[in-house]
Amino acid sequence: MNSQDMWTNVDQYFLDHLFPEETIMEEVLEVNKEAGLPSIDVSPTQGKLLHLLVKMKGAKNILEIGTLGGYSSIWMAKALPEGGKLTTLEFNPKHAEIAAANMKKAGVEEKIEIIVGPALNTLPTLEMNVPFDFIFIDADKNNNPPYVNEVLKRSQSGTTLIIDNVVRSGDILESQSEDSSIQGIREMFEMLKNDPRMDSTAFQTVGSKGYDGFVLAIVK
Repeated sequence: MNSQDMWTNVDQYFLDHLFPEETIMEEVLEVNKEAGLPSIDVSPTQGKLLHLLVKMKGAKNILEIGTLGGYSSIWMAKALPEGGKLTTLEFNPKHAEIAAANMKKAGVEEKIEIIVGPALNTLPTLEMNVPFDFIFIDADKNNNPPYVNEVLKRSQSGTTLIIDNVVRSGDILESQSEDSSIQGIREMFEMLKNDPRMDSTAFQTVGSKGYDGFVLAIVK
């Protein structure tokens, strides 16, 4: 058995034992697949991690950059308390339409606002006087540096920040890479290294989505 098969099988073992009744989430992935959306959703175990982190944080106001079909949005929204809100930014109108239908089917549409358009255009329109307490960035990696800059303006002390897909099968080590995604991720790490406003770490992950990782940061 090769490494990828092993990682996928272990993920499936976790799913079978830890949350076998999340059928609505399986349906969301199937809808996204049938609609031709790229298969770049977070994995089920990663979605459940976001869900648990939101609960651990006690988050009430979440920002997500990169909705796709709403899979991660739904995981997080299901963890929100009564009166909680998730704002998610999506560039592609088709993706946003599919996500809205998925959110309605999952029963969380009243907790979520989808804003369509380039995130660097829509982020400045968000209210400044209601800071977010949990932020998930999972969009075009070349824009990670300006995304981080913008979300920090709408954060407060203790805001939790998760930035996905920062390892890219180890390509993050390629300092001379011409891939704009790798360049954006590496520039973001330089920002995190030198920005006194955040306390950060990063994790390497393996699973059904292959070899990757994410950043976990807290605003000081």
